[in-house]
Amino acid sequence: MDPLTLDELDRQLAHALQIDGRAPFSQIAAVLGTSDRTIARRYRRLRSAGALRVVGLPHAAALGHVDWLVRMRCTPDAAVPVATALARRADTSWVTLLSGGTEITCITRTRAQTAEGELLLQKLPRSPRITTVTAHCMLRAVAGTNGWPGRTAALEPAQVAALRPAPEAAAPPGERITLTTADNHLLTALAKDGRASNPSLAAATGWSETTVRRRIAQLHRSDVLYFDVEIEPALFGYTAEAMLWLTVAPAALTAVTRALATHPQIGYAAATTGPANVAASVICQDLTELYEYLANGIGALPGVSRAETAPVVRRVKGAGTLLVP
Repeated sequence: MDPLTLDELDRQLAHALQIDGRAPFSQIAAVLGTSDRTIARRYRRLRSAGALRVVGLPHAAALGHVDWLVRMRCTPDAAVPVATALARRADTSWVTLLSGGTEITCITRTRAQTAEGELLLQKLPRSPRITTVTAHCMLRAVAGTNGWPGRTAALEPAQVAALRPAPEAAAPPGERITLTTADNHLLTALAKDGRASNPSLAAATGWSETTVRRRIAQLHRSDVLYFDVEIEPALFGYTAEAMLWLTVAPAALTAVTRALATHPQIGYAAATTGPANVAASVICQDLTELYEYLANGIGALPGVSRAETAPVVRRVKGAGTLLVP
């Protein structure tokens, strides 16, 4: 089988992982009516082909951190080396080339808004070929924080229910999570591979496997840790990607972001500071569908006064490793 060709089982596996990124292969296999070995083999194939991977990431707010969406305009010859330098940093994610290679966007994380926010731009690469840099504080993620289920759904409702994790007990009132050095090792390992085995996580942290399982559950329950699924849209038949910046009237912001969360074309969206107060990743089958979505999907939203789009040329880095204490 061509490693870049996805069949129905591949799509079902992708959907299953978006429901529970650390679901045992045995559970997924039972729901899909196949064997553990087949599911494990399919996952390894998809991951090695760059079709998808699961990552475990810390929520910025839970750690007292702040995420910033950075836009950099530069000369075409500078775009690739600058994007590559950004991708090497541990505090960046979603490094993307836009607009024919004349613009770069990325998300970068600082430890505290008051202590580091004003110093953010000093941390970024410097070059006379970078013509403009702006940074926008990401106030709230409003869509796409656990993958991109809008266009990759391949399971029946009963299968979704069978894979959905049992509701976790709420965190005790006032529970505060203090991260240790071992927690940092755990989060670093999960940012590289959200499905890392418990034995490998135990080796990374010095804990027992039981402690690893218990700590992951605690961090997840307390909204410190979440699991995301990176998917390569082109392998699922979606070849038109763009960044979208919306200027929304403050009174309409909640209604617009709630609407975006229901749009299958939205891979991710967040409310931000700045003249354009909503930023989103749009994923469509082709340019015709992108046009229709902008004209009819975005155009139908009351309160949107301006929309700016920039086509994605290349994704240099995905969710990747984000800053941990």
